[in-house]
Amino acid sequence: MVNLELYKVFYTVAKCGSLTKAAEELYISQPAVSQAIKQLEQQLGATLFNRMHKGMELSAQGGELVYPDVERALQLLNGVEERLSELRNRATGTLRVGASETIFQYCLAEKLVEYHTLYPQVKLELITDTSPKTIEHLKSDRCDIGFLNLPIDEDDGVNLTDTVMMLTDIFIAGEAFSDLRGRKLEMRELQQYPLLLMEPHMVSRESFDRFCRQLGIKLLPTIEVDSWGFMKRLVADGMGIGCIPREYAMNKLREGVFFELDVEPALPLRSVGMALPKNSNPSFALKSFIEILRGDSNKKA
Repeated sequence: MVNLELYKVFYTVAKCGSLTKAAEELYISQPAVSQAIKQLEQQLGATLFNRMHKGMELSAQGGELVYPDVERALQLLNGVEERLSELRNRATGTLRVGASETIFQYCLAEKLVEYHTLYPQVKLELITDTSPKTIEHLKSDRCDIGFLNLPIDEDDGVNLTDTVMMLTDIFIAGEAFSDLRGRKLEMRELQQYPLLLMEPHMVSRESFDRFCRQLGIKLLPTIEVDSWGFMKRLVADGMGIGCIPREYAMNKLREGVFFELDVEPALPLRSVGMALPKNSNPSFALKSFIEILRGDSNKKA
């Protein structure tokens, strides 16, 4: 088997012309350099150097014959290492991002555009699914980074690393309920009105139901929906009072399509969290995306 370290020592000695200088360049002892040369000479069955008073000189029938091939081989290997290093420090390949449609729209859209502008050579694969499914994708290596609606049950297979967006759940209503505008309401009073909530398997609905149980009240929805967009449309059409993160409804609130109710007590804050697979070794492409999310987007591709 070829021992590359022996050839590296041979090449360095030939280049330096001295055992002492080669030892300094290789950060090893002079006896170790001398032993490596002797070992290689034994393997090749040839004398590689003439040991001169002024230093080491390649032998005509050994060292001079093999030196050009050794030099080319080591240069090729150095080129491979440099290219691999370049790949590790350049965003390339595919970045697989998992999140719900809403998180992509309201939390990640601008960051994804910024990332694509900085690193156009990276292919972005967006995997749209619920937070529990996103966790499964992370654990089964179907995505590199996931964004989850919190709170959610902990899972040993993933690491929650950052909070990327805070969510403030509020109640909204359209003009059909204009008599409630500016009026303070106890949360239990909402039982008197048609209520629009997300479906039971959604994190936002689980958080809502848990809070109601803590208050000792039970608010049953008239309609259950599976998307915030559909809820906003039904609220605007007067179908009932909706419960939605304010961050997802800001445009329509500003436009006056519907208004925010003053309900006490306020619903607990929630958040969107960033998750990585357990024991993951992030690529440079992924590290660059995380830097953008954290606000450090000064690095260029």
